[in-house]
Amino acid sequence: MSIKIQNTPNRAAFDVKSAQDLRTQFQKDPQEGLKAASQQFETLFLQMVLKSMRDATPQDGMMNSEQSRFYTGLLDQQMAQNISTAGNGIGFAKLIEQQLGRHLQTSEGQAAITAPANAAGNALPLTASDSRHLQYKTVLGNQPTSAAYAASFAPITKIGSSSDASASSQDFVNRVWPHAVEASRSTGIPPQFLVGHSALESGWGRSEIRKADGSSSYNLFGIKAGKSWTGATVDASTTEYVDGQPQQVVERFRAYGSYEEAFRDYASLLRNNSRYSGVIGSQDGTEFARRLQQAGYATDPMYADKLSRIINGPTLRQALIG
Repeated sequence: MSIKIQNTPNRAAFDVKSAQDLRTQFQKDPQEGLKAASQQFETLFLQMVLKSMRDATPQDGMMNSEQSRFYTGLLDQQMAQNISTAGNGIGFAKLIEQQLGRHLQTSEGQAAITAPANAAGNALPLTASDSRHLQYKTVLGNQPTSAAYAASFAPITKIGSSSDASASSQDFVNRVWPHAVEASRSTGIPPQFLVGHSALESGWGRSEIRKADGSSSYNLFGIKAGKSWTGATVDASTTEYVDGQPQQVVERFRAYGSYEEAFRDYASLLRNNSRYSGVIGSQDGTEFARRLQQAGYATDPMYADKLSRIINGPTLRQALIG
């Protein structure tokens, strides 16, 4: 099959507004919405195939770098979309549409399809070049991503947990996940990386920076209050490394009114501070951690290693799967 770049649909494969448009289309015309969703599923499938092929190819050589892999990922996303939207694609979307289309004949069937589709809109990965997003579909699809989350949230009791620690980590993920998704949309960083970072800085929520009255400052990322900060602050003891040696010092940190506000400020810090330009769009957990440390986010010489172990570790994975 010959695919020409100029025949590419008007929308780029990495356009983060596509999920919202898909939900809107389902509400207006379920049949067309189902067709669009089936096509997107085929696109994701093709992206995973292309990524698997890239991973099986030797990566050595002068042209191999983090930047080249990033742009190759974008190319694969666009190529997958081109293939799936050219004619009948590979036929996978058509099969899905035919299979689910029979349920659209009744109002009950429409509700059964459109309700999960609305939730799935929030679950679509921002950068599907990393297929690991698909492992966390269950959590993504079941959590809202609006300010109303804080008011409507009810802690989930995990039955049969192997330990209190695992239940605590899942409870923490449930609290912050929707805000991580929102921050991910503005930074291009997978939400599980942001959750892992907040888990490292706050001890999975057990060591949050607290105000003098014991209430939470909602500062999950240990962001300090510099001269430009005009919001609320809180003084707290923290560990800083000087010449590789840990020292306890008292620092002034930013204080927020909610986790949502904390994640929004964190995303703004990464986007607007030039020293974090290399962090934006990171798609590999280990690289994300390394770039944060290189940018000077923390003084701990083992910071990248600690963050990488959390992002790639079983505790976060189990909490996300639930």
